[in-house]
Amino acid sequence: MNANPGCIIVRRAASADAAAIAVLCGQLGYPSTAADVERRLAEAVRERDAAVFVAESTSDGMIGWVHVRALHLLTRDACAEIGGLVVEQTRRGRGIGRRLMAAAEDWARQQELGALRLRSDAIRDEAHAFYRGLGYTTSKTSLLFTKTL
Repeated sequence: MNANPGCIIVRRAASADAAAIAVLCGQLGYPSTAADVERRLAEAVRERDAAVFVAESTSDGMIGWVHVRALHLLTRDACAEIGGLVVEQTRRGRGIGRRLMAAAEDWARQQELGALRLRSDAIRDEAHAFYRGLGYTTSKTSLLFTKTL
């Protein structure tokens, strides 16, 4: 990465971003191919109830992304939920994640959703500190169960 970060913009993701998003998925711990992400991104941007924002440096290209979506459940009023957030590992701690989360929060407000939730793996202590610094509080601890179909 360039020592001079250049100007950073946050914008909606486009299909051309799939390969860069895939690299960042790997840094988040979810290895993905560009084709995988291209398919998933196409689905996400078609949804009226979801948005993907990317942080792009004019000198280095894409350096982060966030996926936010509306969550409609019978047990609670609709809210927004973060599906994923990652900033390029050498760029963390520079306010990029904060800007991506602000974009997600703005989107949720525009959708008239009263809360934004997220899930974070129990071992991600740095991420927990980041979210607490943004004003998020722990509201529940649970287990995730998965069955391959």
